[in-house]
Amino acid sequence: MFRSRRSMLKSASCGFGYLAFQSLFQQQLLAESSSLVAKAPALPARAKRVIFLCMSGGPAQLDMFDYKPQVGKKKHPGSVYKFQQHGESGLWASELVPEMARHADKLCMINGMYADTGNHAQSFLQLHTGEKLRKRPSMGSWINYGLGTENQNLPGFISLNAAKPSVYSSVFLPPIFEGTPIGVNGEDMSQAMINDISSDHLSPTKKRKQLDFVQAMNRQHLAQRPDDTQLDGVIESMELAFRMQMTAPEILDLSSETQETIQRYRVGEKLSVGTCRPTDFGRQCLLARRFAEAGVRFIEVNHGSWDQHKNHRRDLEANCKTTDAPIAALLDDLEMRGMLDDTLVVWGGEFGRPGLTPENGKDETGHNYRGFTFWMAGGGTKGGYVHGKTNETGARSVEGKVHFRDLHATILHLLGLPHEQLAYFHEGRNHRLTGPEEAKVVQELFA
Repeated sequence: MFRSRRSMLKSASCGFGYLAFQSLFQQQLLAESSSLVAKAPALPARAKRVIFLCMSGGPAQLDMFDYKPQVGKKKHPGSVYKFQQHGESGLWASELVPEMARHADKLCMINGMYADTGNHAQSFLQLHTGEKLRKRPSMGSWINYGLGTENQNLPGFISLNAAKPSVYSSVFLPPIFEGTPIGVNGEDMSQAMINDISSDHLSPTKKRKQLDFVQAMNRQHLAQRPDDTQLDGVIESMELAFRMQMTAPEILDLSSETQETIQRYRVGEKLSVGTCRPTDFGRQCLLARRFAEAGVRFIEVNHGSWDQHKNHRRDLEANCKTTDAPIAALLDDLEMRGMLDDTLVVWGGEFGRPGLTPENGKDETGHNYRGFTFWMAGGGTKGGYVHGKTNETGARSVEGKVHFRDLHATILHLLGLPHEQLAYFHEGRNHRLTGPEEAKVVQELFA
């Protein structure tokens, strides 16, 4: 299932008339390759789903997780914030993230991350798609393609507070695997919804009859264009949208949650300081838990405005205050519900930041793609563990280096998907999330 059926079809049809052979197997191809039906992983899976906490803009890892004490007569760049060790593991975390620090023994810290470029757009694209220049399917779309969804009434991939279409695009994969965006960066998430799935102008019975009529015409049209996956994707999307009318509004409605839960997630709190856009991040985290419970395979939670150059302390503190408690509440709830074991939570951004130099008095930072931090929790990862390290100034990764390709390969492996085989035939060759270059599964991260 991991190599494109289209490539196998072309190989098998040599000498027998491609169009005739293709027509014979068209229904099987569409059913298997372009469907959201849940698929069995090829490898033993440690995780069933992913929640990706995307901190776009470059979070300052030296002020949060990668502790570099100021030593020597001439102090090197580092953090101006207090650090201490937490949990039985003694994992280091700063005073900016006290709630996440409670979960120290659940966190699998990757301090040896590195990327190819310090440009936001290119590195952000590479984080999501494996490519820094060309449009390629996003990680969520690849996982959706490989595993399908556990709930046929919901998409397999949802992007909350989406920063840009590149984070949820399926590009050349069948459109049914594209992510469904809910809200856009900076929007009031209490008003966010899935577009065009709700209406009260017809009863459910009449809506079904109307859709059946439209779909009959669509399928007749498709019969004359049997290799048109875009058209097939439209047909499947319309069916999914009809089913979502019964399920999605209930998940987006938080009225069934207790007031204690609303407070723990800080739902409704909006903070706008400096470059930090007002956002209801707590609502996103609570929605992520609810969508995960409902069977969505990949949920991306986006928080922008980590691009802090001037006024670094002010804006960093605002971002940490906004995200710390909701993320901790999400981890609390996943553990309490017995979901953390098979839910992989991933935190990080497109790169990190160099440390401040206390002597010069400046409150400015730049970009650092040579050494930064991601962390994982649950989903079969090793809790209370630190993998890799940067040099004494945090300027570059020097041990246990992990590239975005390696991160992607590792996430896929935890889900039971071999990254070398998860491929799709397009424009004459097979494409993969991890690309043609070498990628390694970081086995040291596994529990």
